[in-house]
Amino acid sequence: MTSSQNISSGAGTRRPRVVISGGGTGGHIFPALSIADALKNRLNAEILFVGADNRMEMTRVPDAGYKIIGLPVAGFDRKRIWRNFGVLLKLFKSLRLSRKIIRDFKPDIAIGVGGYASGPTLKAAQRAGIPTLIQEQNSYAGVTNKLLGEKAGKICVAYDGMERFFPAAKIVKTGNPIRKALLSNKKSVAEARKSFGLDPERPTLLVVGGSLGALTINESLEQGLSKLTQKGIQVIWQTGKNFGDRGPAAAKGMKGVVVTPFITDMASAYKAADLVIGRAGAGSISELQALGKAVILVPSPNVAEDHQTHNARALSDHGAAVLVTDAEARDRLVDEAIQLFDDPARRKSMSDEIARMGITDSDSRIADEVCALLNIAK
Repeated sequence: MTSSQNISSGAGTRRPRVVISGGGTGGHIFPALSIADALKNRLNAEILFVGADNRMEMTRVPDAGYKIIGLPVAGFDRKRIWRNFGVLLKLFKSLRLSRKIIRDFKPDIAIGVGGYASGPTLKAAQRAGIPTLIQEQNSYAGVTNKLLGEKAGKICVAYDGMERFFPAAKIVKTGNPIRKALLSNKKSVAEARKSFGLDPERPTLLVVGGSLGALTINESLEQGLSKLTQKGIQVIWQTGKNFGDRGPAAAKGMKGVVVTPFITDMASAYKAADLVIGRAGAGSISELQALGKAVILVPSPNVAEDHQTHNARALSDHGAAVLVTDAEARDRLVDEAIQLFDDPARRKSMSDEIARMGITDSDSRIADEVCALLNIAK
């Protein structure tokens, strides 16, 4: 095990070395980068990322100024079992490579944020006696994190009740780190709406389906867009890149509708919205909590262990969101949104409840736990 006695953020002592592993989606990468920035700023830490080859972290992490090594790891195919022989071979290769990375880099701590690469990396660190910290973003823990949790030093979570999955003594509720730009936006609601070319006085709906696009949400909007505009509701609709020209075609001739495959200024988009429709990824929910946004959540049915439905229920059971299943969305989604626009008191109650769940300094709280594991003064 690497000794932490000579590690310090002060001058004249060795910089702490940190491995951060995981990725695959923006919901994993944004928190990982936030944690890295917090540790770099506080401890002047030397940071190495470990991701999965051909996943988005292999470009996003270097763009943020950090080094990353890719593993040939992939997820199991639950529908076509015969394809998993190749997946197992990749896993064994990734375990060997992870052991080499740990030997060569000699980290003082390894942090897992979820995603394919975090399992082999944290397993190798634990076998080498390196302290590990897990950042579990969802309300329902995945199989890999549950296995790693037995030997982890700390488990940072975003939801209550995680004792179902992890040793209670190791759990710390830190929330999920979010993009700082979302909290620093100084525009008024009117200014945010004007920035999208919308009427500053009219009620506004934001629809977000991720970078690729959520087909069910998109098709629900496609068939119900005229209902919204007839009620005087403006729409900012992020379709994702896979919906092609269908969004602009559906909105043709309609006033008060902005259709775009990608929104660069999400802070203004959130600020402009009275109500949000989106998937129930852990990162998105944490952003909505921090901003206190009323939301209709449509969990993706295509994620491992149905994480998104569990995330959405953790909010809807407390009146902090409305849950519409993917199967129901085409029939219910637009009508549910219109009902909420007709009921400002209910929207206000949802906004208040989701805001109570928000944590805006998650990266700092996680850095505190890293310092504790390394015996470094906070």
